Amino acid sequence: MADTDKPLLIKRYASRRLYNTETSDYVTLEDIAGFIRAGREVQIVDLKSGDDLTRQYLLQIVAEHESKGESVLPINVLTDLVRSYTTQATSVVPQFLAASFDMFRDSQSKWVENMNSMNPISKVPGFEAVQAQQEAFVKAMTSGIGNTWTGPGKDPNAESGDEDLDDIKKQLAELQAKLSKLSK
Repeated sequence: MADTDKPLLIKRYASRRLYNTETSDYVTLEDIAGFIRAGREVQIVDLKSGDDLTRQYLLQIVAEHESKGESVLPINVLTDLVRSYTTQATSVVPQFLAASFDMFRDSQSKWVENMNSMNPISKVPGFEAVQAQQEAFVKAMTSGIGNTWTGPGKDPNAESGDEDLDDIKKQLAELQAKLSKLSK
């Protein structure tokens, strides 16, 4: 089993092929992008020199996605990045970008956590009554499906259909009463 806490080690051979050391097979840039999207850290090193090539390949992945029309970085951001390489701001830009993405990831994970921990619509007053009414309505609408008619204009479920309709009317009246109390 692979240790997902450690970065996935990818070795680049002299032929420029990329080798996944965990699965012992060759991978593409798209495979590496998939590992990263899945939350895995990746480290790409040159087999011969041991140089870390991760940054170079990550930039290549971004460039390929941008060239395919999958634009993520607006032109003004790309321009500012190029400009930052020629100014004294170079030392500040990497820390700023790292902090910005950290905040983005943190807020995104908190949002997902909040959405998973509670269903906001279920907190709306009267939600249960609306849900019950919808279930009764669907039941009433589908109760005659698949049954055969016993004669012209006669439905064998007519009596239960009337009961379902009365039940829906009752639930609707209860819901309207609850809503009128809330609006006061």
